[in-house]
Amino acid sequence: MLKKYVTALIIAILATSCATHEKTASPADRLDSVAREYVKLGLSIGQFDGDFVDAYYGPDSLRPAKTDTSHFPKEALLQKTSALKHVLATFAPNAAPDTLARRAEWLTAQLTAFERRIQLFSGTLVPFDSESKELFDAVAPVYEEQYFKDLIAKLDRLLPGQGSIPERYQKLANHFLIPQNKIDTVFRTTIAEARKRTLAHYTLPVGEDFKLEYVRDKPWSGYNWYKGNYKSVIQINISQPIYIERAIDLACHEGYPGHHVYNALLEKNLFRGKGWTEISLYPLFSPQSLIAEGSANYGISMAFPGDEQREFCKNVLIPVAGLDTAMSYAYFKALTIRSALNYARNEVARGLLDHGMSDREAKRWLTDYCLLSEKGASDYLRFIRKYRSYVINYNYGQDIVKKYIESESGTTADAGRRWKRFEALLSNENKASDLLKK
Repeated sequence: MLKKYVTALIIAILATSCATHEKTASPADRLDSVAREYVKLGLSIGQFDGDFVDAYYGPDSLRPAKTDTSHFPKEALLQKTSALKHVLATFAPNAAPDTLARRAEWLTAQLTAFERRIQLFSGTLVPFDSESKELFDAVAPVYEEQYFKDLIAKLDRLLPGQGSIPERYQKLANHFLIPQNKIDTVFRTTIAEARKRTLAHYTLPVGEDFKLEYVRDKPWSGYNWYKGNYKSVIQINISQPIYIERAIDLACHEGYPGHHVYNALLEKNLFRGKGWTEISLYPLFSPQSLIAEGSANYGISMAFPGDEQREFCKNVLIPVAGLDTAMSYAYFKALTIRSALNYARNEVARGLLDHGMSDREAKRWLTDYCLLSEKGASDYLRFIRKYRSYVINYNYGQDIVKKYIESESGTTADAGRRWKRFEALLSNENKASDLLKK
C-alpha cells in the first residue's frame, strides 16, 4: 500500500514540476514540489492539532479545504509523511548539489517530527529522550539531583537573611518585582534598547515591526506570534510576577535579536529571497523550534553581553520601574547560579512523563531547585503537560547555539564576528545535529 502511495506521489510531484516546463523537471523543481506538499501536509495536521502550526505566511492556495475534524486520520497522515520522506531520500549528498541535499535533509528531519507528533496526538507515547530526538533532533543531558543540590549550596552562601533558600531567594527577588502600572513602560524601554543594539549589527527588512500585548492565565511568560510580512505580535503574560531581569530576557527572546528577528530573516532570505515555500510554515513541534528557542535565549547575551544586562537594569530599568537599586549586585549574582539550575526543569519533565513523578514531588523540584513561586511551579506543570519534551529547547538549545557560535567567533572579545555568525544561523535552515557536528 505504501509503495503504491509513494509511486503515486512521485508521479504527482514530477507532473507538478513539469507543468511549467517542457523538459524534465530539474532536481530543484522537484524539491520545490516536495516543499509545497510538506506545507500542505503540515497545514492539514494543524486542522486537527491546534498546537501544531505556530505560524504560516505562505500562499493561500496551499491551505487545505475545511474538513470534518471529528475523526483524526492518523494512518493517512502517516502515509503521506512517509511518502514524502521516501521522495526526499532521492536527494542524497552524492546525487545532488550540496544545497539541495542539505535542504532535503532538513525537510526529512521536520517530517520525522511530523510522524512523532501525529503519534503523540493520537496517544502513542515513547520515552522522553526518544520523543525529544524525533521532535527536536536532540537529547538533553541527564543531571542527578546532587548536581542541583551542589548549586543550591552555593546560593545558600550568597543569599542574605535566615530561612529556607527558596524563601530567602524570593525575598531578595521581591525587591525587583516590576509594579503592574510600570510593566508597559519597562517593556517598551527594554524592547527599544534591544532593537537598537540589534540594528547596530543587522539591516532588518523594511517595514519590520511588532505589536505588544498583555495577556493573562497562560502557561508561558511570553510568546511571539509571527504573522508574516516581517510583523509579529508579542504577548507578555502579566498574571505571572515579572521581575526586572525578565524584561530584558523577554524583550530579547521574543523580539530582538530573538524570535521576531529569526522569523523575519528566514522570511526575507529563504521564502522571499530563494522561494523556499517550506520556511513559510513553522511547525511548533519540530527541529526548527530548538534553533528558535536556543537562539532566542542566546540572543539575550548577544544584545547584553557580560555585565551589560545587570548594568542596564541598575542604571535604566530599575529607576524606570520606581525600584531601589540596593541589593542589585547580590540579586544578579544569585541569578547567575539560578540560570545554571535551569536543567532541573528537564528532570521534572522526564520524571513526570517517564517515571511517574507525582505533582507534589514535581513542585518540590520546581520550588527548591528552579526557585519558582508556588504559582510559578503550578504554571510550569501546565507547561510541561502541554508542551512535554519541548522544555529542552530553552536550556539545551541555548547551550548548543552558544557552543556553535563561540567555537569559531569567541565570546565578547570579538562581538562583530559573533553577530555575523549568529545572523548566518538565523538566516538558514539548521537543526541541532548540524550545529553539533560543527
